[in-house]
Amino acid sequence: MQSHLFLSDSGDLYDTRAVDWSRAPLRARYARHYREVKNVSEFKACLRAGAYAWPGGYPCYFITSDGGALSYAAARSEYRNIVESISSKSNDGWRIVACDVNWEDTELYCDHTNARIESAYGDNDDR
Repeated sequence: MQSHLFLSDSGDLYDTRAVDWSRAPLRARYARHYREVKNVSEFKACLRAGAYAWPGGYPCYFITSDGGALSYAAARSEYRNIVESISSKSNDGWRIVACDVNWEDTELYCDHTNARIESAYGDNDDR
């Protein structure tokens, strides 16, 4: 991110070069986790917010319309498929409808990569 841009704790993006820059964000809700993902903008904001919720650093993952789980890595690599599916409201396995924290499920795996999705409080043994 360029040095003149400021990302607030609330997820709003500000341009510090502007006069009275703190009065109004350049982009509101630029980077934040949405529990229910209703559109492409919310999906992009979740990606920008990162794979860990703040505060607490809890591991997040995406849920698709067919109930599948996708890791952040898979969502980034399949970005185009996901955006297309959200835009067209398709039920092809790529439409993300939610972002959630994996609290205790030690057996949660990404349906695309088959990589284990980290849990916040479950057994964290490497498998």
